Amino acid sequence: MAAPSDRSGNWSKARVRALRRYKAQTQGEFARELGMRQQTVSDWETGAYEPRGASRTLLNLVAERAAFVYQADPIEEDQETETSP
Repeated sequence: MAAPSDRSGNWSKARVRALRRYKAQTQGEFARELGMRQQTVSDWETGAYEPRGASRTLLNLVAERAAFVYQADPIEEDQETETSP
């Protein structure tokens, strides 16, 4: 049985991208589903910004509805840690 999804609201750029790819959507399609601009999704996926507040809650709901369980690639997580200020 799969582990429950992380509901902590920790939406890293890798996790946002993984959810969008899991749903087999372009950034534009994903943005429309979330009710926001494609540029916002792009900013999340490049790490320019992180989802906050209602956006995190919405991502949690979309992930739960899609039965998305994020398991970080250790190499990818190390790269994010190295580039974090």
